[in-house]
Amino acid sequence: MSAPSHPPARTETVRLTVSQAVVRFLAQQHTERDGVRQRLFAGCFGIFGHGNVAGLGQALLQAEIDEPGALPYVLGRNEQAMVHTAVAYARARDRLQTWALSTSVGPGSTNMLTGAALATINRLPVLLLPADTFATRSAGSLLQELELPASGDVTVNDAFRPVSRYFDRIWRPEQLPGALLSAMRVLTDPAETGAVTLCFPQDVQAEAFDWPVELFAERTWHVGRPLPEPAALARAVEVIRSARRPLVVAGGGVIYSHATGALDAFATATGIPVAQTQAGKGALPFDHPSSVGAIGSTGTTAANALARDADVVIGIGTRYQDFTTASRTAFSDPDVRFVNVNVASPDVVKHAGIAVQADAREALTALTAALAGWSADDAHRSRTAELAAAWEATVEAAYHPEVPSAGEGGRLTQNEVIGLVNEVSAPRDVVVCAAGSMPGDLHKMWRVRDPKGYHVEYGYSCMGYEIPGGLGIRMASPDRDVFVMIGDGSYLMMPTELVTAVQEDVKIIVVLVQNHGFASIGALSEQLGSQRFGTRYRSRAGNGRLEGDVLPVDLAANAASLGVDVLSAQDGPSLEAALRKAKASDRTTVVHVETDPLVDAPSSESWWDVPVSEVSTLQSTQDARAVYEQWKARQHRYLTPSERGSARS
Repeated sequence: MSAPSHPPARTETVRLTVSQAVVRFLAQQHTERDGVRQRLFAGCFGIFGHGNVAGLGQALLQAEIDEPGALPYVLGRNEQAMVHTAVAYARARDRLQTWALSTSVGPGSTNMLTGAALATINRLPVLLLPADTFATRSAGSLLQELELPASGDVTVNDAFRPVSRYFDRIWRPEQLPGALLSAMRVLTDPAETGAVTLCFPQDVQAEAFDWPVELFAERTWHVGRPLPEPAALARAVEVIRSARRPLVVAGGGVIYSHATGALDAFATATGIPVAQTQAGKGALPFDHPSSVGAIGSTGTTAANALARDADVVIGIGTRYQDFTTASRTAFSDPDVRFVNVNVASPDVVKHAGIAVQADAREALTALTAALAGWSADDAHRSRTAELAAAWEATVEAAYHPEVPSAGEGGRLTQNEVIGLVNEVSAPRDVVVCAAGSMPGDLHKMWRVRDPKGYHVEYGYSCMGYEIPGGLGIRMASPDRDVFVMIGDGSYLMMPTELVTAVQEDVKIIVVLVQNHGFASIGALSEQLGSQRFGTRYRSRAGNGRLEGDVLPVDLAANAASLGVDVLSAQDGPSLEAALRKAKASDRTTVVHVETDPLVDAPSSESWWDVPVSEVSTLQSTQDARAVYEQWKARQHRYLTPSERGSARS
């Protein structure tokens, strides 16, 4: 006899639009790591147009009135900039918090593509909610709709697929719960995170549905610390113990994992010198006995000298970007071996390394214990100290040249500007940069004193990131002053979020270095034999070329027109006074200073692979090609015979 059937328990529901459901769901998401619980979403940035104003716009308004503080709304000025602000916030919060972003259909959506690529390349979480065309196709062709003769279901938002770690389009309300949960999984996974894109057709945004109330219950996403597998740890220890000239390369994973204390203990116990990538700068303070500063194409001579001779390289939380490896010329020992510690599986197998897939803090703690009683020999320690001291002397000479303001026309050099900002800033203050010559100069020379004191976006190196990024950092860390270092080229790309800073009463200090062109690419162009072509801001001359007078552009006046305070400096004393005044102020301030673009930072004695024309009628290009071929011959694949196939063995 069959068991009596019972009707299923009735599920309690609440009727909301899709947009209202999204806002209510996001407000209930939390992350937890090491017992610290916090909201996943600090709020939602948005710029409204016809694609989202009546959908997510209405939902955010309703939440602001009915549930103040549940998901705060901030009006941005540029969609790409909103993504940068959210990404910088997420980095400052160690990927445990971020923002959602709502945009209209068409250009409002695709303006976020660059920001999405930046987030995914840097492995930083951000939730993008671009509007889309009608799911019902009841009114077409729509304004801003892409029509492809061979496909009826492709929209411009499909361009987000290759730059997103997770992508979905919500054609029907029933699809929303699964999509939201999948999105949260990716956003909170340290190994998988990046841009998450959920596209919302305009009609679906406003459609009502009966949602199960449990969808809106508080949910906590636990961020774990994967432990190193014992056999993998044993293999790594065996290789490290065999090393005579070991070197640690510390990447951003060390900082995200809060592993700086564990790295300090490891380096102190073993005496292994520590070099730092752009994302990893701050893993040790600049004056730590084991710190040799930046590595690679924009590295210190100390780190690069040790890298050339290293027989074992221990990469911790790094993805070995080409600047880190100097385009695979940094590590010159033909038998160099790699030990790779990373939460992300693609990175632990790079360079045929011994793979330790684990949280950086847990792996460092385990390595320190397993290596008890072993350390690098005294000669290696002594050489580390000598090389580091020599580089510090080089930095000091660049910060304080024998003839101050020795640039053309008495203008300051960029090195002097960096030095003054470094010295005026407090230990916990943050320097921000992303593109141009300053990221490399900062990587080499900035004396970092705090794990969060250095924020340079160098995965995508996106011009225009600096000001919105600085805004996001200050929003995440209101107790730190934020110094945005930016050249005139990047400033002209995206100054708009100065308006948002004024609107939200968020103070940042922008050091606007005007050198009338693209200093970084100008120097690279000259190095590659292209004679700084197309890199200087000049009017068109009578011969038809851009080599006339300097353009009469007043960036200080432009900044003032956006509602911020502006201070101008002409020399060292006036710059120092302006920086101190800006630091004492509670308002966003732009400090404007002209510099000489032809005075470079100290050399890294390293290389970056940018191909030079193989044939040319220009002697400058021919000479550059000869140098290029010499460096090219030094590239390694880092797949030595003894290590081929050993990564997983």
